[in-house]
Amino acid sequence: MVPLPEQQARGNIDVLLEAAGWHVCDASAANIHAARGVAIREFPLPGYGFADYLLYVDGKAAGVIEAKKEGVTLTGVETQSDKYTKGLPAGLPRWSSPLPFAYQSTGIETRFTNGLDPTPRSRPVFAFHQPKLLADWLNYAPTAQPGEGSAGDTAATFLARLQFMPALKEEGLWPAQITAIRNLEKSLKENRPRALIQMATGSGKTFTSISFIYRLIKFAGARRILFLVDRGNLADQTLKEFQQYVSPYNNFKFSEEYIVQRLQGNQIDTTARVCICTIQRMYSMLKGRDLPADLEEESVDQLGKLFKEPEPIEYNPAIPIETFDIIVTDEAHRSIYNLWAQVLEYFDAYLVGLTATPGKQTFGFFHQNLVMEYNHEMAVADGVNVNYDVYRIKTAITEAGSKVEAGYYVEKQERDTRKTRWEELDDDFAYDPNQLDRDVVTPDQIRTIVRTFRDKLFSEIFPGRTEVPKTLIFAKDDNHAENIVEILREEFGKGNEFAQKITYRTTGATPKELISAFRNSYHPRVAVTVDMIATGTDIKPVEIVFFMRAVKSRGFFEQMKGRGVRVIKPDDLRAVTGFHRALWPQVCCLK
Repeated sequence: MVPLPEQQARGNIDVLLEAAGWHVCDASAANIHAARGVAIREFPLPGYGFADYLLYVDGKAAGVIEAKKEGVTLTGVETQSDKYTKGLPAGLPRWSSPLPFAYQSTGIETRFTNGLDPTPRSRPVFAFHQPKLLADWLNYAPTAQPGEGSAGDTAATFLARLQFMPALKEEGLWPAQITAIRNLEKSLKENRPRALIQMATGSGKTFTSISFIYRLIKFAGARRILFLVDRGNLADQTLKEFQQYVSPYNNFKFSEEYIVQRLQGNQIDTTARVCICTIQRMYSMLKGRDLPADLEEESVDQLGKLFKEPEPIEYNPAIPIETFDIIVTDEAHRSIYNLWAQVLEYFDAYLVGLTATPGKQTFGFFHQNLVMEYNHEMAVADGVNVNYDVYRIKTAITEAGSKVEAGYYVEKQERDTRKTRWEELDDDFAYDPNQLDRDVVTPDQIRTIVRTFRDKLFSEIFPGRTEVPKTLIFAKDDNHAENIVEILREEFGKGNEFAQKITYRTTGATPKELISAFRNSYHPRVAVTVDMIATGTDIKPVEIVFFMRAVKSRGFFEQMKGRGVRVIKPDDLRAVTGFHRALWPQVCCLK
């Protein structure tokens, strides 16, 4: 027989409860000590009817679940489940009256209210919490009442402890960082589930994040925080910043006081208070898959193409929904689309987005809760960023394309193997600028641009300089980058170390090693990439950002441009370049 909708919903709820570690049984066969968490179906409540599920934790009643068929909206059901939390017969063991926890669920959609929170409010959850978490909340026995001075230390939940945060110590923080931290903490105190911080590239988003993460762990009792990035090299960079952060409260480094895990396998360290992970790896972990380390360097856009359809995430008992209290997602404008958004919505956690370039979709995803807005112009005015000039190099082919007449021989190259052959054209071949360096490669056009750059570098772009500034060139694809590197070395008359390609197809030295050398060593002077260093990667000595590709996304363009506007100390610049930075770094644009 086909089960009724209500039966189908309860069947799904049973599966979710058992997956989360609950022992599910009927009232007639109930044993409240059968497991740490026991869910009793159809429990009679005199005067109130039957609770669809009564939840016992460590032998005492702790909450209820109101089950409804699929499609029923759940906020209207909260009154019914609230009534059941107050209807437990006298004499039965319970944690409190009313019972502190209430769920409403269709087996597809679930909402949860934590009665231990100040001003309890229901929220959507992906699945049910494990009994251990509810027991941890219940066993957090307060020794003082709110207002008696120590209530912040004895409050049962993260939200309750947020209400008693100490004043922020402002030493070492820029004004914009102070504002961002204060506004975020205010948002969290108000129980807003999502918040967006927009700060210009180079204005210290990561340091700001570490500062508020430290406070949330130390003073609000956050159990574990997930810091999501979209590239492996950004995870390494973030870990280094955590390790260098010094507490303004006790002078310990962050990693001396708390364990910080840079997740590179599939095992979360349960003793770590901060877990740094790529969103690609966390998605794979939730799907129960291994992720090769090299795929962590693929952009989320490229990796998303490996999945023909966004594969839905299902509950994974090895990574329960309560694993993290806070999720901080860097480059939030990139992490909210397609399958990646599922990672953020799987966990029962507050979401904090970081970005320099939010779009409309980003604002929508974070419920239009913009707690900080600090753009590039503001950062320049505060001396946090440096400004830029634009130097444009035009060629006829770049502007209008060209034509090769019939009868000429042209060299054809296979895209995947790079194998070449010469063929005679039977017909005229015309191409437009959009085909350049993708369908059509014109080495003379690349050479003209590089030669112009070389000839104008010390006379117009950086007058008086004698050493090539650290230059980051954005190419169209890996083959285009290969051609640029070869011509750069030839036109500048330099060796292999002068110009290096840093792309996903780089072999020999790893991209991580090449990026480190570009950041910290004299060579390479020029790095050619596609989009590996386009967002997030901090390379302060870069003085020239060179676009040899069109960028259709305004947000992506601003991210790429931001690689060259970071402030650097003169001694640090001299260590890799030998000169002080000019007043403005240059941005060379080619369209």
